[in-house]
Amino acid sequence: MRVHVVSDVHGNTEALAKAGDGADALIVLGDLLDFVDYHQHDQGILGTLFGPEKVATFARLRREGTREESIAFSKSLWSSLDDPAAAVEEAVREQYAAMFAAMTAPTYAIAGNVDSPDLWPEFAGDDVRLVEGEVVEIGGLRFGFAGGVVLPAGATIRRSNPVWRPYLRTQEEFDEVVGKLTDIDVLCTHQPPALPELTYDVVARRHELGSSALRALVYAEQPRWSLFGHVHQPLSARLRVGRTECRNVGHFKVTGRPYVLRW
Repeated sequence: MRVHVVSDVHGNTEALAKAGDGADALIVLGDLLDFVDYHQHDQGILGTLFGPEKVATFARLRREGTREESIAFSKSLWSSLDDPAAAVEEAVREQYAAMFAAMTAPTYAIAGNVDSPDLWPEFAGDDVRLVEGEVVEIGGLRFGFAGGVVLPAGATIRRSNPVWRPYLRTQEEFDEVVGKLTDIDVLCTHQPPALPELTYDVVARRHELGSSALRALVYAEQPRWSLFGHVHQPLSARLRVGRTECRNVGHFKVTGRPYVLRW
């Protein structure tokens, strides 16, 4: 069997259309949306809505400004639109229409934090199976899937009319899903297990969130592989934990190359 795995697609539809070439199946580990493109400021949802100059300012404030300056500038952008939530949803739907149409190989998909999984059933065709919280047999191996990212400790999900809400899950919700993934050979998630080598981003110079439930599952179940994305420039792309090969499958938007799994 040959399975190709991608994560953090962030709008790279052209590469996604080729990601399943030569594979028996394609696995997509989330972050399909390109919300803010920090390299090509005319791209992404913010680039579409506000143009490259505004996105360049937004990116600079995220790098150099204070949190208060970033929030104030973001508010000024959204207030310039008559119906910002409707504008974002239209842009999200446009991206999803293109990306789901590009998945022509037999595909198994879960969402990342930069996704709106409630919209996915509208776009997933016959070749795309949405497998959140499921254990699926592929080529004789059992694959377990859990998408999204766990909320930071003490944080809450903002409910009051947000323009767009990332796919963040409570600790209890995520841990309940992970608890269902038993007797698996391959663990497929968007978020990595909470191991420092896997969660530290060397460019952002900070630890991204990892999951303690995923770490516990890896130690207890010892699957052959633990596959994930989320951290774009990890300190370590791979780590051996007992018999488990933990592997960040790469920032697909930039590399355009799937991680190849063979057995």
